[in-house]
Amino acid sequence: MTQVLRFGIIGCGLMGREFASAAARWCHLTDIGVKPVITAACDTNEQALTWFRDNTALTLATTDYQELLSSDEVDAIYCAVPHHLHADMYGDIIRAGKHLLGEKPFGIDQAANTHINQVIADHPDVVVRCSSEFPFYPGAMRIVKALEDDAFGEIINVEAGFLHSSDLNPNKAINWKRMIAYNGEYGCMGDLGMHVVHIPARMGWRPQQVAAQLSNIVRERPDGKGNMVPCETWDNATLLTRVEAGGTSFPMTLHTKRIAPGEMNTWFLTVHGTRTSMHYSTKYPRTLQRLDYTPGGEQAWQHIDVGYASAYPTITGGIFEFGFPDAMLQMWAAFCDEVAHGRMGMKQAFYCVTPDEAALSHEVFTAALAG
Repeated sequence: MTQVLRFGIIGCGLMGREFASAAARWCHLTDIGVKPVITAACDTNEQALTWFRDNTALTLATTDYQELLSSDEVDAIYCAVPHHLHADMYGDIIRAGKHLLGEKPFGIDQAANTHINQVIADHPDVVVRCSSEFPFYPGAMRIVKALEDDAFGEIINVEAGFLHSSDLNPNKAINWKRMIAYNGEYGCMGDLGMHVVHIPARMGWRPQQVAAQLSNIVRERPDGKGNMVPCETWDNATLLTRVEAGGTSFPMTLHTKRIAPGEMNTWFLTVHGTRTSMHYSTKYPRTLQRLDYTPGGEQAWQHIDVGYASAYPTITGGIFEFGFPDAMLQMWAAFCDEVAHGRMGMKQAFYCVTPDEAALSHEVFTAALAG
């Protein structure tokens, strides 16, 4: 029998709509044993609720999120709001006993993240996870499997990144992500970095050293009212870190960039090892690059078409191409699966970002700001 999870969405913008759209595609999945239903939506902008009224079967639409928390028609919440609201809103959601899938970075700064984690510790029966879709791409899943199988030998180095390019346009109007009061001092690290840290954190790669190159490239932007205003947050960040794991030490480079010319929305991961090396990028979503090496043998990269080989089985044929809506669906499936069946009962092993992993990202970003 399929279990139904009734969801409320707080924050009805771009990601809120993607989340609701994934629920509408749930029949795409096979044999998962749980189904989400969007029953409630909240946004302080009344107009943002129109799309949800038109496209979902809401029993509640409101501008006050406390109404969702007091509703008996809501079991779990997806919350996508600016970073300065995370500590209070996430805390309220958890205290209300609603399971939470929240957006990164899980607090505007390390103090806010610590506050959220204290509330989580006081409510151990509530499942709390952080959103990060890109590691659910088939190529990324192949790298995770190879890491779990210890296929790489000794790790030589790791490089991961998430790249945008739209902020290269100096005429792009400022938004809250360019304001410290709403986004926080992390800048691009807070907004993009959890995607980059997700797999390293899952592998237990905790940096012992962090050296950062941070860039504020466009220092002013139009405000949409004819004025130029300060653009306060970091546009680009490259973190040079050192990891000690499994008795070895290796460099790990992490990139979060909002000004990476030519990159629309690119997530990538490269792992070099003494036996195997692998590289995957969403820029070429079908292609996984792999090099297997034996001492004295040739070194040749294979380009492997991974096709549609998702963590959770779907009705889609393996010859087709995987994309962002598919990654969103897979991530949400992992969250619902864990809520319904527990970690040990999940239909597959890769789960969403945990609070501890989000806390690790705060340690890294705080260290980057310090040095």
